[in-house]
Amino acid sequence: MKKLFEEFKSFIMKGNALDLAIGVIIGSAFGSVVNGVVNDLLMPPLGLLLGNVNFSDLYIQLNRKAVELAPQTTLAAAKEQGAVVLAYGNFIATILNFVIIAFCVFLLVKGIQKLKGSASKLKKDEASEPVEPTEKLCPFCQTSIPVKAVRCPNCTSELA
Repeated sequence: MKKLFEEFKSFIMKGNALDLAIGVIIGSAFGSVVNGVVNDLLMPPLGLLLGNVNFSDLYIQLNRKAVELAPQTTLAAAKEQGAVVLAYGNFIATILNFVIIAFCVFLLVKGIQKLKGSASKLKKDEASEPVEPTEKLCPFCQTSIPVKAVRCPNCTSELA
């Protein structure tokens, strides 16, 4: 049992498991922010432009014969009265949330790719510069010695 606990501890402490946990936490917080932006900032003006429509109250009643609802009944009141509804207003808000999150992820990935491209370009530029060798092989014993050596420290041969 102790070995199992140690393996689990080692798994959890690996970088990729911690990165995944942090990503999930930040992702859920980001989702909450996007929900707030959509529901509190985007939907009210959009509803006002479309004739004072509250998207959260847009629904289609599926059981009209079983439950009589007055016109302009809110979604919460309709559900409270036992109406079976198709709440397409919430679905519209959810689709808008998805589009915003997908666009943000797209921008994030595009930015990361651009950074990777510029970093690889810097590496290529550094690699293309000729580097003067600091060591050479002794022609007699084939060991590595400094370029400026006039005698091999291993076999004591004189070098030209």
